Amino acid sequence: MSLNAEISKTLYEIGEILTIKGDRFKSRAYNTAAQRVAALPENISAVAARGELEKIPSVGKSIALTISEYLESGMSSVLLDLRDSLPPGVLRMIEIEGIGPKLAMRFSKDLDITGIEELEAAAKRQQLRGLKGLGPKKEENIIKAISEYKNRSTRFLLGEVLPIIQGILTYMGDNNAVRRVEVAGSARRRKETVGDLDVLVSSNEPEKVTEHFVSMPPIVRILGQGPTKSTVVLKNMLQVDLRVILPESYGAALQYFTGSKEHNVNLRTIGVKTGLKLNEYGLYDRETDELIAAEDEETIYESMGMRWIPPELRENTGEIEASIEGRLPDLVSLDQIRGDLHLHTDYSHAADPLEHLVEKAVSMGHEYIAITDHSKGLAIAKGLSEKKLVKLLKEIEALDEEYPEVRILTGTECDIKGDGSMDYSNEILSQLDFVIASIHTGFQNNEEKLTQRMIDAIHNPYVKAIGHPTGRLIQRRSGYALNLERVFETAAEQDVFMEINGSPSRLDLTDVNARRAKEMGVKLSLGSDAHNVPQMEFLPLGVSVARRGWLTQEDVVNTWELEKVLDYRK
Repeated sequence: MSLNAEISKTLYEIGEILTIKGDRFKSRAYNTAAQRVAALPENISAVAARGELEKIPSVGKSIALTISEYLESGMSSVLLDLRDSLPPGVLRMIEIEGIGPKLAMRFSKDLDITGIEELEAAAKRQQLRGLKGLGPKKEENIIKAISEYKNRSTRFLLGEVLPIIQGILTYMGDNNAVRRVEVAGSARRRKETVGDLDVLVSSNEPEKVTEHFVSMPPIVRILGQGPTKSTVVLKNMLQVDLRVILPESYGAALQYFTGSKEHNVNLRTIGVKTGLKLNEYGLYDRETDELIAAEDEETIYESMGMRWIPPELRENTGEIEASIEGRLPDLVSLDQIRGDLHLHTDYSHAADPLEHLVEKAVSMGHEYIAITDHSKGLAIAKGLSEKKLVKLLKEIEALDEEYPEVRILTGTECDIKGDGSMDYSNEILSQLDFVIASIHTGFQNNEEKLTQRMIDAIHNPYVKAIGHPTGRLIQRRSGYALNLERVFETAAEQDVFMEINGSPSRLDLTDVNARRAKEMGVKLSLGSDAHNVPQMEFLPLGVSVARRGWLTQEDVVNTWELEKVLDYRK
């Protein structure tokens, strides 16, 4: 975790506790400051060194002092005092899906509950339903949410790990003994979560590489250090394994440690049938033990009668057979992406103004972006009233002329209401370029009701895409009950896009569901769902999901010319 992220997390927690204590004004101030700190384009310590903390938008004197204290000591006395002021267990209880600050305080005061274990026991004894406003259904949902909370893994979100990976690659690449460096494993396959990192270095000077590696700044503990393998733990508790490989064997090692295990087992099985032996050192003739290929992956796959298989596909889901038969898809790539179709501004609850997003889009080379602030009914996200939406549309029109490099599409992330209708009237929706329809409430409804809500939204003539279709939050909340087969069937019939949301905690649709949507004739849109400028860099995560879902350029609408996107459903 970066220093900016650490401080942002601290400010968020202060804001959260202030909400619990009923100080909404200060809570909002800390939460807004947290967003601003997270969105800083430089390390906050540099800002502090210049004495410019109070120049950060929404950072006043008291919050600046909190930040300064954290920079000096690694902790905030404000946060510690606030934690001490709360009844035991309240902060842990609000980590449970569906339990907000007020409810956690009621459990503490009315039932003397001091932790999650006690809460679970009380729910199973049916004690919660005795509180006003709580019934058997809510009690059942709390039990389920606690179970999900306890089953969370210690894996890290891909979006959290990728900046760390880039830092490691840059650091190791600066050593002149390093000929090549790659991160293998699930990170290279771009799985949505990562357990640890396998760093593979090609070098003829392993000792020099190892010494450089164990001196890496974020390391807090060295678990092992040897001539060809070392293991360290970073500040965020992520374990990193270094393997130093001779250049002549690097391709074989990279293939082996990239995995997946299932892919490698199938590959080795095919090798046995054709008289070959494959391991982390190379591809050999099984009878003579003669080395056939080892230096690069491409030659290894070619020597086995296959086209090189992109790492994202190596999950033993038909990719080996497709490679042998010449059916591997030409996967969509980041350089084919023309724009971002899901962005939020400070008109709703995001941190940055529209112009800053436009400037970032220009710097990223986007041809178009869709501004999709929340609709009026989503009060928690400061959804836009019709009047406020009109004001935003006028600003978009003005900036669209000012920045000819990028087309700024008018849009909305419009809430799908409980009855399947849209949160804005069709009269308003008809004036917008790109309408995303999303479910944000009523997650506990049954499958039939939720499915029908989404199908009704798809039938709305002005809806272009369904946002984060299953509503899942990785390691926090399972997707709500949906019959995706019916949803995909309707989307294909109506020419409505299904979104792959690039937010690290969402990545929704999943790779498996995206592949199924493609098979059913659905086109998919990508959106960063950015709520500040740096989050616009989430879009490559969506591309990774698309690649794992076997999607091609034609399957992903962000690769299309704008006219084709806008004309797809008329």
